[in-house]
Amino acid sequence: MIRNRQTRQVRVGSLLIGGGAPISVQSMTNTDTRDVDATIAQIHRLEEAGCDLVRVAVPDALAAKALAKIKSRIGIPLVADIHFDYRLALMAIEEGVDKLRLNPGNIKDPEKIKVIADRAGEKGIPIRIGVNAGSIDRRRYGAPTPEALIRSALDEAELLESRGFKDIVISLKSFDVVDTIAAYRLASEQTDYPLHLGVTEAGLFMQGTIRSAVGIGTLLAEGIGDTIRVSLTAEPEQEVKVGIEILKALNLRQHGFTIISCPTCARCSIDLIEMVTEVQQQLESMPNLPPIKVAVMGCVVNGPGEARDADVGVAGAPEGGVIFSEGRALRKVPSDRIVDELIAEVRRVAERIMQSRQDTSDKSEGIG
Repeated sequence: MIRNRQTRQVRVGSLLIGGGAPISVQSMTNTDTRDVDATIAQIHRLEEAGCDLVRVAVPDALAAKALAKIKSRIGIPLVADIHFDYRLALMAIEEGVDKLRLNPGNIKDPEKIKVIADRAGEKGIPIRIGVNAGSIDRRRYGAPTPEALIRSALDEAELLESRGFKDIVISLKSFDVVDTIAAYRLASEQTDYPLHLGVTEAGLFMQGTIRSAVGIGTLLAEGIGDTIRVSLTAEPEQEVKVGIEILKALNLRQHGFTIISCPTCARCSIDLIEMVTEVQQQLESMPNLPPIKVAVMGCVVNGPGEARDADVGVAGAPEGGVIFSEGRALRKVPSDRIVDELIAEVRRVAERIMQSRQDTSDKSEGIG
């Protein structure tokens, strides 16, 4: 069992970060924030994917003025991403955002940071100090080593705390996975601030997923990290899905379905790749699916064991497959019926899980 490092707790709208709260998954829109309808539509897709809070770019006053309209039509906390112009941070605060993200390498005047801290403190809005290896102040910190990243963050945190502002989250991102891990380890030793994990500019989907899973996963396995963002050159919904899968792999979140499927080999008696793809597509189309494990296994070697241990599963067999449900082998079905039978069983088990949850909730409330 992973034991998370104890950190301060920060409230971002309705969401808690740190202090033992569940690890949250973030993303950032790639729409023009000034296009309110497009931005809201994308945020709704992120919500459906499981996103816990969302960040939007605020490059100018028009974008800042759109924030209140966006916030009024979404269900998750809204974070304003601010660079260079401290006045945009002040505008975002007035528009009612739930959190600010500031990069200390981009707003260099300490007096302006103090003004932001004072105004954010009055409104109860937390600030993430977002340090990136590509935008630290190199005149002060030199090369973006792990030590330079943490020094940049702590100097900014000290400036905020000098104004009595304590609702601080820190991130220390680099493209270099090893440097990123080292920086966060230093932060976990030197501070109790909640840590936002990420590997920045991680790349296209495949490369970025691997780099993020290694970097973020390593730290989470060590109990370091309170919220995460997977940075991909891909649609934001993909970032959320990868982030959730990282948490699921470490048993840090239960969310929707998990597919267990074997690598293909010569023993496989069904068209496994096509079948798993179809099963995944059908599961993704099922709204409000409770946490459920579905095994799609190709042969009788490991198949029955994995299928029996999952909530629902199939083990390939000559000319078909055996459907399993909640530890029991139910029946053998022909190959062309496997997906339909498997999905039907998923629906039955999902309904039972949801009914059991409802019964437990009713009992706890003294109903019935």
